[in-house]
Amino acid sequence: MLKLTAFDADDLAVISAQMQDAVILAGDIRYLKRAGKLVLIANRFAWDEAGEGSRTYRRRRSGLHFDRVRDVKAQRIRQDNPRAVLSLLAITFEPDEEPSGKIRLEFSGGGRIEASVECIEAALDDLGPGWETAHMPSHETG
Repeated sequence: MLKLTAFDADDLAVISAQMQDAVILAGDIRYLKRAGKLVLIANRFAWDEAGEGSRTYRRRRSGLHFDRVRDVKAQRIRQDNPRAVLSLLAITFEPDEEPSGKIRLEFSGGGRIEASVECIEAALDDLGPGWETAHMPSHETG
């Protein structure tokens, strides 16, 4: 089971790679303003377990949280529908006055969540055993 932390942009890129193609319900994303946290639960595709030539793949229930969050904005995310399904494409960091900046979660279809943070402080944890899926996510290039 995967357990990763991030304290800089390089660490965050590793978490982004492991969370690419994670499926998330809009209702499973929460901004805990008083605690300064952005938290979410996802069904991540287990890229770390996907071997070349494999015909079966796995997904795992995973928790991801960002600490030291000052503010969160969402664009093109159906917040009125907690069952809306989102597919995570990437997590990036844009620095302001370092170490502060913006962490962006980019979703297919143009959705985005942007968290203003004091610094990068994130953790990804698998929450239990995985399950098999026959399909590996793919992306059109061009």
